[in-house]
Amino acid sequence: MKPESGDASVVVTAADVRLGLNEVGVGAGDVVLFHSSLSSMGTVDGGANAVIQGFLGAVGPRGTVAVPTLCNWAPGEEDQVFTRWNPRSSPSYVGLITDTFWRRPDARRSDHATHSVAAIGARARELTADHGGSGRRPGPFGDRAFARESPWQRLVDWNAAYCFIGVSFQVATIVHLVETLLVERALGRPRAPAGEMAEEISDWRRPGVWPTVRVEDREVIEGLLADRGLVRYGRIGSATLRCVRMEPLVEGWVGILEGAPERWLPDPYLRWWRQAAGGVLVE
Repeated sequence: MKPESGDASVVVTAADVRLGLNEVGVGAGDVVLFHSSLSSMGTVDGGANAVIQGFLGAVGPRGTVAVPTLCNWAPGEEDQVFTRWNPRSSPSYVGLITDTFWRRPDARRSDHATHSVAAIGARARELTADHGGSGRRPGPFGDRAFARESPWQRLVDWNAAYCFIGVSFQVATIVHLVETLLVERALGRPRAPAGEMAEEISDWRRPGVWPTVRVEDREVIEGLLADRGLVRYGRIGSATLRCVRMEPLVEGWVGILEGAPERWLPDPYLRWWRQAAGGVLVE
């Protein structure tokens, strides 16, 4: 999951970031979440804050900008993740821009130890409020991470712009919501013994089945979605800029996985899914 190599001779300003975003359809009043590599753009005049200002300039005062501020842990320390977590002090491990972003005085950050989101702008409070407070869903990061009441689901409900600077869909955190929706739909099938089957699903520190999408397959799926016209491409400095809307992205990704499950999903999950379908694998 290495980012693109940047060209240090290319100088990028906040205005360049704003113009690049405008060219892929991000505009005034938008909600946008982005993944990024600072070095991929070249030499950014003003560093991480210049990139953030470029995004804020693109969406204007009525818009909202968000980033994932995910945590990390050393092997064997999983039991300490939630006890050590503090949204006002825990660093973000997914790049300098994200760690700079949540520390700004105008930023708000959701309260989740592994999959928090930070936001600035008109809907920042609404986006980050009560992460996992209701509509909880099972999953390997616990039942709050991608709940119905979470920033990740809200971004889809609001059809936010989803941008990638110098990185590809390999780092798309939204894949975990896609995986969660597959499980939720399977458990909701009429013949699925939902309570019994839910106990087989992976949960925090509890092994189980899960429809994990391989990292190498995420770029393949990006290509399939791009072929449908869903992904727009541009440049910011020496970096490739990708942008897609959340609602058709998630709907399209779920459809691709359900349309050819044996191509994309691991065997343990497929066996579980057949049971959910009453013994018949849905093609």
